[in-house]
Amino acid sequence: MGVMFGLGLLWAVGDIVHRQEEDLRKQRLTLARALTRIDMSAVVFFIGILLAVAVLEHTHVLSSIAQWLDKTVGRQDVIVMLIGLVSAVVDNVPLVAASMGMYSLTQYPPDSFLWEFMAYCAGTGAPS
Repeated sequence: MGVMFGLGLLWAVGDIVHRQEEDLRKQRLTLARALTRIDMSAVVFFIGILLAVAVLEHTHVLSSIAQWLDKTVGRQDVIVMLIGLVSAVVDNVPLVAASMGMYSLTQYPPDSFLWEFMAYCAGTGAPS
C-alpha cells in the first residue's frame, strides 16, 4: 500500500513539475516511461535471493550456522573475517542478508562492532 502511494505521489509531482514542458519532451519525462526501463531480471534476482535467505532463516538454518560458528571459532571478529573471505566468492547481497538472519539485532544492535565490521568485510570482498 505504501509503495503504491509513493508511486502515485511521485507521478503527481512529476506531472506538476513538468506541466509547462512541450508534449514531446513531457512524454519522455513521465513516470510511466521510467517504469518501462526497469531491468526486471535484476529485480527478480534480488527478490529470489531475499526469498531464499528468508527460507533459510525461517527453517533456523542460519541460526544453526551462527551457533556452530560461535562454538567452533568463538571470536566475532574472526567470524566476520571468514564471512568477508566468503564474500570474495559469493555475492555480497545474499551473504549480508544471511548474516542479518544469523545474528539478532537485540543481541547485536545496529551500531555494534559486528555490523560495522561486517559492512567493511563483506563490502570489500575480504578483510584487509
